[in-house]
Amino acid sequence: MSDGRVWWRSLEELADPAALEALLARQYPSQAGAWMDPLRRREFLRLMAASLALGGLTACTSQPPEKIVPYVKAPEDIVPGKPLFFATAVAQGGFGTGVLVESHMGRPTKVEGNPEHPASLGATDAAAQASVLTLYDPDRSQTLTYLGDIRPWGGFLATLRSALGAQRARRGAGLRILTETVTSPTLASQLAAILRDLPETRWHQWEPVNRDMARAGARLAFGDYVDTRYHLAETDVILALDADFLGCGPAHLRHVREFAARRRPGERGMNRLYVLESTLTTTGAKADHRVALAARDVEGAARAVAARLGIAVARREGSSLSLTDAVAKDLARHRGRSAVIPGDHQPPAVHVLAHVMNQTLGNVGKTVVHTAPVEARPEDQLASLRALVQDMEAGRVELLVVLGGNPVFTAPADVPFAAALAKVPLRMHLGLYPDETAALCHWHVPEAHPLEAWSDVRAFDGTVTIVQPLIAPLYGGKSAHELLAAFGEPPDRSGYDLVRQHWQAGHPGGDFEQAWRRWLHDGVVPRTALAPEAVVPAKIIPPPPAPGGGLELVFRPDPTIHDGRHANNAWLQELPKPITHLTWDNVALVSPATAERLALRSEDVVELTYRTRTVRAPVWVMPGHPDESVTVHLGGGRTRAGRVGTGTGFDAYALRFADGLGFTAGLEVHPTGERHPLAATQHHHRMEGRDIVRATTLERYLHEKPERPELEATLYPLVPYPGHRWGMAIDLSACVGCNACVVACQAENNVPVVGRDQVLRGREMHWLRIDSYHTGAAADPETYFMPVPCMQCENAPCELVCPVEATVHGAEGLNDMVYNRCVGTRYCSNNCPYKVRRFNFFQYADWETESLKAQRNPDVTVRSRGVMEKCTYCVQRINQHRIAAEKEGRPIRDGEVVPACAQACPADAIVFGDLNDLASRVGKLKAEARNYPLLAELNTRPRTTYLAALKNPNPEIA
Repeated sequence: MSDGRVWWRSLEELADPAALEALLARQYPSQAGAWMDPLRRREFLRLMAASLALGGLTACTSQPPEKIVPYVKAPEDIVPGKPLFFATAVAQGGFGTGVLVESHMGRPTKVEGNPEHPASLGATDAAAQASVLTLYDPDRSQTLTYLGDIRPWGGFLATLRSALGAQRARRGAGLRILTETVTSPTLASQLAAILRDLPETRWHQWEPVNRDMARAGARLAFGDYVDTRYHLAETDVILALDADFLGCGPAHLRHVREFAARRRPGERGMNRLYVLESTLTTTGAKADHRVALAARDVEGAARAVAARLGIAVARREGSSLSLTDAVAKDLARHRGRSAVIPGDHQPPAVHVLAHVMNQTLGNVGKTVVHTAPVEARPEDQLASLRALVQDMEAGRVELLVVLGGNPVFTAPADVPFAAALAKVPLRMHLGLYPDETAALCHWHVPEAHPLEAWSDVRAFDGTVTIVQPLIAPLYGGKSAHELLAAFGEPPDRSGYDLVRQHWQAGHPGGDFEQAWRRWLHDGVVPRTALAPEAVVPAKIIPPPPAPGGGLELVFRPDPTIHDGRHANNAWLQELPKPITHLTWDNVALVSPATAERLALRSEDVVELTYRTRTVRAPVWVMPGHPDESVTVHLGGGRTRAGRVGTGTGFDAYALRFADGLGFTAGLEVHPTGERHPLAATQHHHRMEGRDIVRATTLERYLHEKPERPELEATLYPLVPYPGHRWGMAIDLSACVGCNACVVACQAENNVPVVGRDQVLRGREMHWLRIDSYHTGAAADPETYFMPVPCMQCENAPCELVCPVEATVHGAEGLNDMVYNRCVGTRYCSNNCPYKVRRFNFFQYADWETESLKAQRNPDVTVRSRGVMEKCTYCVQRINQHRIAAEKEGRPIRDGEVVPACAQACPADAIVFGDLNDLASRVGKLKAEARNYPLLAELNTRPRTTYLAALKNPNPEIA
């Protein structure tokens, strides 16, 4: 499958491999030099003997004391050791994703996707997986406060009711309510009731990563707010106009599942993806043809493609690309089976162009569907926030209630929300954390986590899920429903009563109880998805803008902490970001050519100046980034985010003005001469230049199928596994590098975080990593993702060198770890060619914080310091299903055992099963011509193998 291409993981490796080796040798010095001098060699052996002796002693130390408390009266529906699953939803940006949450003895510990939910299809993303850590975060708001002093709920209610009494006389003229995007039918109903009762009250919305451009484009095209959905399972050709539809957005999990299903050779044929984008994303990495364009140039390219399709558009000179004709012809050849997808941060004209192109191509009603808006009240959120600030500055706001969000931190730089907020006589804030907005409010009410509260939420297509709690509020938090209940009578209604009464009122008849129980069980309220609407875009496309000069500044939500709301989640902070593999920091991304022009290197600190604002940021030189453009990620630089998130990264919101929320021009970059070490994992666990990624084109695969190489002869007899022989296949064509599997493994197996300083030393503990490999020129590389767990070798090199047999082979061929035997020699790690073992140098696991103890999976040991850890194929899950099958007197079914990584994967790229069952799904994948083992020449016979990546380039494009 390899065609002689050179693979590289970083620009340093591409430019000067020898210099990189020297750099890494200095960063991670070994004891190799000690063997050159006989005296030093003897000294080294003496020290090693002493360290081994001490290692054995430390392995015998007692564990920290643990107290157990028995049930006095055990609940009837709880069986110790048997987890329960509850259907609910988690939301981001107001849109819900259906999940199934695992509960151990009343403690939610793990999130899985709900197969019945249209936005999930059984998968999850990294943020959903990490939501359980936020639930148990000890830095969450734990007390209701007034000016920093603890107050009771009754005191807050009395103040609010008194203020409302004064507002009733003025029909609510001085009352303002600020929320994030609302899709909850119950919350929308409560807000509507308040607006009816107090008609002069104003409800405002602000989401920092909003869809204002898409809404404006819809209004220009259709005359009203319209949502657009894409059916990628039916799409043969996709053109993405700066749209990272595989990496973010309300429907991205479904998009990944449908897109990946068409990246495998089969009867339906492989789709083709064209991407024009302003920074390298997971979507761009999966493209068959990708063009790096400044964000301001995407509109010109879209106009050129539209013109080739016969659409009358005004064009700017020099806006055409070399592949414009081929893209337009390919789209036209697949009328009714193509899709043009615009990026949310692109201007309204790009959205209008996409709507018109889809209509012209006959895609509407087939691969593209328009519906009424999912939001309870779609509006221009920037205009809404500005109107609120103007009212506050003019003294027209007497009572402001902020329900979630952090506008003091996220408001545009030229919208002075914080200064205007100080002029409001009474300010109340509901939030999970005592954040920047809470600090400037009189009252702060702890918000209940979604796993602690009743609610409801809509998915991207309008489907409703009833959000049900799995645990009582740990810190006495209140939901937005319960706070708004204080506006009416009685003021102390529970969230359960409010949600249930709303749905009961809309469900006349005597079968509501049965329907309610079914909705809770399934996690989906049937027949709530929005029906398609027949709308036709007006072909009135705004004229092209005047070309902007100077460096371009592009704003993107952070791949892990989003808009900053997850800043205190250590799992997400330490999760390597796709492509860059950076942790614990955000950076200014620049292209190699721009870096050369500005005399910059990665980790140089620069001053970014835009208009009147300046911030300091480290630079990261990014292959595949467009020239004369700088991309920054939002969410860093928090000042009140908790112990984990405060002070991490820099605040990109300080440069984000209202007229350039997506991108703008006129940035100035000034080097400071300083350096800032970045905790990037890109050079960790290297394969020493060995060719481990295999990729080819669909055409070559279909016509040049290689012969399957025979396993090399071995002196060791093959061990028979007559029962189960577990194995895994990972499809590199499907994997989008989203990292959901990494956090899923962390949550399932109690994998600790180590912190920025330890990551800088190469000591991250993730049992599963996703490597990125590039090939081609630095300005225009192809990028591939490779998940690397333990290979579960049948001839395991680690087992031969362990002096205490801590790593051994099980009866079913698993490479097991016996933690209480391990004395920390690390011989196994040194002998592992795949570098998939992790050594916990320090006491990384938090044994002291009570709330974090409740988060851990009781089926997996919490390791103390000094032992080696690694992937186990989630052996605890294998044992659970084995016990269940034995009780029922049947064999384990194919697909019944699903490791955490495979269960989370939205691309369905990871498949696990019994290799003795040739009819199993994993058995069929192993029989494919694309299947290959990693470093097969070492004869380790790994149980985990890979399917080579396929691309489907257009033969008309060189």
